[in-house]
Amino acid sequence: MNKKSITAVIVSLLILGTVGVVLTTNFHPSPIKEKTEKPKDETPIHLGNIISFDDAVNAFSFDVFKKFFNDTQNEGNIFTSPYSIFTALAMTYEGAKGTTADEMKKVLNIEQNNESFHEYMQSLYQYLNTNKSYNISTANALWIKENYPLLKEYKNLILTYYGGNSTDMNFSNPEHAAKIINGWIENKTHNLIKNLISPGNIDPVLTDLILTNAIYFKGTWQIQFDEKNTTEKSFKISKEKYIDIETMRFIGTHNQFNYTENQIMQMVELPYTGNEMSMTILLPKEGYTTQDIIRSMNHMSYKELIDSMNNTELDISLPKFKIETPLYTLNNYLKELGMPTAFTGDADFSGMNGFGQLCISSVLHKAFIEVNEKGTEAAAATAVIMVTSAYPGQNVTPRIVFNADHPFIFLIQHKTTDTILFMGEVTDPST
Repeated sequence: MNKKSITAVIVSLLILGTVGVVLTTNFHPSPIKEKTEKPKDETPIHLGNIISFDDAVNAFSFDVFKKFFNDTQNEGNIFTSPYSIFTALAMTYEGAKGTTADEMKKVLNIEQNNESFHEYMQSLYQYLNTNKSYNISTANALWIKENYPLLKEYKNLILTYYGGNSTDMNFSNPEHAAKIINGWIENKTHNLIKNLISPGNIDPVLTDLILTNAIYFKGTWQIQFDEKNTTEKSFKISKEKYIDIETMRFIGTHNQFNYTENQIMQMVELPYTGNEMSMTILLPKEGYTTQDIIRSMNHMSYKELIDSMNNTELDISLPKFKIETPLYTLNNYLKELGMPTAFTGDADFSGMNGFGQLCISSVLHKAFIEVNEKGTEAAAATAVIMVTSAYPGQNVTPRIVFNADHPFIFLIQHKTTDTILFMGEVTDPST
């Protein structure tokens, strides 16, 4: 699948993190009486007091990114927010039953009705939206067809643990509905993600529910690059193609950064102010490529590399870059990962409405990132659409050189929980 076809299929936005899910049905039963629910304790939960589920999110991150990577090889830069995609699917999973839930469980690596996971999502949501060390926020929302009998129990769960408010929508006017939802996404992503959902993604009769997630991040480097040291350097796109690109540098300084390496790659961590968020760069050594890195990596091997890092003085060269992705359609990726039933007439999302008759029609994703001397600004969005089920220094020891003058992989993660929020590959920093 090429990028043009990917763009045509995706229905979700991703800008510094936005996710959306749309559910529809052509079956309109009589309203079902909503179940009552005991009030839940909404006392804020601190991250240090709960079990970390970063392994589940990060395992999903590498699984999905490998699908992106293999599908878009030789087609340019890649950038995604696995956290945004995971969150949108997790909200959808909350309403899945039977085989649909079993398959989604294997893809997301989490149990349903898991109080510890709910507390993890709730705490991470609260933490990311209240931390003052950097500008980061994430938001979730349910857009519900007017008079659609979505269970109060389900709506309360999304509100309590995901902070997702519910809004009644008139989907019979797709242009107006798309405008409202896209306006919400633009607002939550500081205008970085626009027109995620087109009117054509909304069926005036069949669309019953759209779930959206958005994430935005803007952070300054803990140790900023001096613009005076930025210079034009050659970047090797391929064996035959080189370009000149503005490259930021730390040369001959005594600044220390977390660093490790193995036979295939060098790996360095660049922290943002507050040291609770960081960018980790995975740079292939001579004779190896980003494909070799992706083949050798999963969330466990990545964690082992993180654990092996040590503070090290090194010379760093890193190109400035900006990536604005097309719309990605994730349907085939998710089917291949192991959740095909959710996209068929056999899907069971009765946990949302009490009677089912829903399936996923599209899962869409889009992202943006810009990296310069001061820091990083990034955004992403995901949408799930559901329809009817029918559908050199003075050291004596030679200094380590980390020269990112060829394609590399990068991740942005929340260090307290090690949760990967963004992940990408730079093949051409000039585009």
